[in-house]
Amino acid sequence: MTATYTFDVFSSLDGYGAHSGNWGGYWGKQGPELLDHRLALYDQEQRMVFGANTYRAHAQMLASSTEESEARDPWVTRMRNLPATVVSTTLEEPLDWPDATVVSGDAVDIVSRLKEESEVPLRSHGSLSLNRALMAAGLVDRVQVTLFPVITGQTGLDPLFQGAPDFDLELIENRTLDGNTQELIYRPTLH
Repeated sequence: MTATYTFDVFSSLDGYGAHSGNWGGYWGKQGPELLDHRLALYDQEQRMVFGANTYRAHAQMLASSTEESEARDPWVTRMRNLPATVVSTTLEEPLDWPDATVVSGDAVDIVSRLKEESEVPLRSHGSLSLNRALMAAGLVDRVQVTLFPVITGQTGLDPLFQGAPDFDLELIENRTLDGNTQELIYRPTLH
């Protein structure tokens, strides 16, 4: 049986994964329902998959944070404690991440093999260029977009799907969190 691969990403309404403004984390829109839901998602047994840039960003964010900061929200701590595969030609072990393995090579080949060998679902939070390549190769089973109610036209960074092929998306789940944040889960197919 092939493991399910979920590309899990946060987004502004205009399709940015981050910002350079004074919004704060989660664009300042996190609430208890969102944080509880995220913790439940990451409480399930699964393997994380990261590209080198996202791994570096997560590790740096956590290293520079305090125990009280949102970077250490319980779901983030849980994510960090899950087994992880980091696809990279530049990083070397040991990593500052419990139970992380660096695998060098073509991301499509690596994730294709992981999907065949893994006994648990695979999830990637972020890793935009990695996941665009995996989507193009037909390896992403679910795109999970947490859509925050903001437009970051002036401060938006990291356009989520810039340069990606065209996809048709079949909505398979949706929910509203804290009355204004949408979680949309799609099954992607190349158009």
